[in-house]
Amino acid sequence: MSTASEIDIDHLLSMTGGDIDLAEEVIDIFRQQVDIWSRMLNPAAPASQWADAAHTLKGAALSIGAHELAERCQAAETAGRDLPPSAAGAALLLNDIKDEIAATLEACSRAVHTLSRPGLRASKASNS
Repeated sequence: MSTASEIDIDHLLSMTGGDIDLAEEVIDIFRQQVDIWSRMLNPAAPASQWADAAHTLKGAALSIGAHELAERCQAAETAGRDLPPSAAGAALLLNDIKDEIAATLEACSRAVHTLSRPGLRASKASNS
């Protein structure tokens, strides 16, 4: 599991027009997407299934600035679509995603904490 997993808060705020409440909502939506789509990251399933899940998770990761997770999802998506790996190879790719999901969810908690700081809210409100 990567310890460098972070949410790019500047990117997230850029995507949400600086609206901190919306940024927090986007993080909540990301968490819901992870809950739904991570269930499909099963190496025993057809490669198209987990490649589709990786694709969707990549988009969700990019929306919050979770670049590490997006990269791992991209690797699995490409492998699943181009030349599906063996079950063991798929398990390695998908476990990398799952490990990064755990790190990213922790980073989401840190990001929400950062976004909730009164100073940040005041500075963003005064810039509006």
